[in-house]
Amino acid sequence: MPNNAITLELKSEIEDLLNSYVQCIDDDDLENWPNFFTDQCLYQIIPRENHEIGLPTAVMWCDSRGMLEDRITALRHANVYQVQWYRHIISNPVITTDDGETFHVQSNYAVFKTCNDGESTVYNVGRYVDEIVRDKGVLKFKKRSAIYDTHRITTLLVIPV
Repeated sequence: MPNNAITLELKSEIEDLLNSYVQCIDDDDLENWPNFFTDQCLYQIIPRENHEIGLPTAVMWCDSRGMLEDRITALRHANVYQVQWYRHIISNPVITTDDGETFHVQSNYAVFKTCNDGESTVYNVGRYVDEIVRDKGVLKFKKRSAIYDTHRITTLLVIPV
């Protein structure tokens, strides 16, 4: 399937995945967040500068679904942090494929954070670079990189972006 053969149905299915992913985070349904990934996957939140010069140092890095599940367990039971809620805004995705099996997707994002004092601020801005595949007929992330432009993260980064 060449890039120009990406159907409207496939584009809609990928957009549904992207929107459901951010809705899961925004609704604090984090126990279901790992379900968006294949068993062997890579999820990272990495500064743009590190990404551009090939440094693998990320502020959050998980290389399996089990690590994603552990991340949420720690968030719920071990970490102490200020109550905060996220709201994502994402752009329309750019989708390419070489083989019709693996989809390379890039979209921009902005995350707003509201703490229990009611003040909302821009928390993190960047782009998602994704590798999406079918797993038992369902589109899932094999790789998801949140490459952020924001130079300073104002609080402990505990919730996925």
